[in-house]
Amino acid sequence: MGSLLDDLSAAVGGAHVLAGEAVSPDYTHDEALTAAPGIPRAVVRPRTTQEVAAVLRIAHEARVPVVARGSGTGLSGGAIAQADAVLVVFERMDTILELDADNHVAVVEPGVTLEQLDAATEPLGLVYPVFPGESTASLGGNVATNAGGMRAIKYGVTRHHILGLEAVLASGAVIRTGGKYVKTSTGYDLTQLLVGSEGTLALVTEAILKLQPRPAHAVTLLAPFRTLDAVSTAVPRLVHAGVAPRVLEYIDALTMGAITGNVGLDLGIPADVRDEALAYLVVVLEGMDEDRVEEDVTDAGGLLESLGAMDVYVLPPHAGADLISAREKAFFVAKAAGADDIIDVVVPRAAIPRYLAGVAAIADEFGALVTGCGHVGDGNIHLSVFQPDGPRRAGLMRAVYQQGMELGGAISAEHGIGTEKRPYFLELEDPVKVELMRQIKAVFDPDGILNPGKLLG
Repeated sequence: MGSLLDDLSAAVGGAHVLAGEAVSPDYTHDEALTAAPGIPRAVVRPRTTQEVAAVLRIAHEARVPVVARGSGTGLSGGAIAQADAVLVVFERMDTILELDADNHVAVVEPGVTLEQLDAATEPLGLVYPVFPGESTASLGGNVATNAGGMRAIKYGVTRHHILGLEAVLASGAVIRTGGKYVKTSTGYDLTQLLVGSEGTLALVTEAILKLQPRPAHAVTLLAPFRTLDAVSTAVPRLVHAGVAPRVLEYIDALTMGAITGNVGLDLGIPADVRDEALAYLVVVLEGMDEDRVEEDVTDAGGLLESLGAMDVYVLPPHAGADLISAREKAFFVAKAAGADDIIDVVVPRAAIPRYLAGVAAIADEFGALVTGCGHVGDGNIHLSVFQPDGPRRAGLMRAVYQQGMELGGAISAEHGIGTEKRPYFLELEDPVKVELMRQIKAVFDPDGILNPGKLLG
């Protein structure tokens, strides 16, 4: 132990190596509801890629596990280290290395947060449009889980905005993938292989991000519906209409009451509408031209009414922003209410009615309360599960995951597998695919020291 700490201190400086009681509790967990905290053997806080490479060489030689950590906002236990591991915390690697307005590119270190990048790009009239709902999340963590969020219906997810990476392999070797270009047909796409790999293949130390022009105008519509079928019918029709919403969210009535009550937000919806509404659609339209946005608002509002909306409310700018902010806090509201687990299954958009009907039947079977909201525009509904009995909850989770996969979906849309979904993933996924993933892992990390126990076990 002493020799390892001495070697790590030589690599990153003694002030940036922590062990024992010096390890802050903040480093022992992420936001997963069911994952047990873990106190690592050592915490290191490198400042440069060269220091990360030195740490990996030390760990490789000693066969010590290495776990990467960004801001710790993950929801699947992916950044929790076991007792024998070195936890690499990227909080000191938080520099925006370049903002290239001509190429619409940002080059960032992994500890840069979404709010930090947003503040830097705003004066340039640019935006990194992927926003998974937590502004303190780090770009490194977003790359590791291929984070998505509410804007995915228009802009896609993290992998659609990663042009290149710098990463350190388990051996300590440093590689660069991609570059400041939007297309390539030059061998295997290692950039996209690393995105979403949850720190099991390499540690990302730099990311080249694709930026977009920042729209000048945005309007939020709120449409209550009496039935889930009406909501489900409206979604594909609205997408097909060509208004290209930035946000298209489903919020059930129970969740809407909880998230608005949490922040004291009164949207001015009449009591009789609130009493009858089963669910809501939240639609955010944006654009550079104010008149064009207003035309889209008129078209979308008329279409929603024709498709069964009880009414369509055009929210004042402050109320629209407050509603989106309240929606982003839905996880913490559910957590405070005692939720026992969360689900982020994704299914084809047209399968959402069958998926939610199946979830309701499964919840009844296992005696659970399941509430939800989510990115209905891209088929990703987030569910909060209230069932304190562990075995019954596990049965419910497995049934919901299996149903989602049978409908053509996947277990996780954006939170990742980590430790908390790993048993379901390994049981339900195609074993041929899992074995291929294991072989890829073995090529990158033959000794299995990178984030062991996550994703593949």
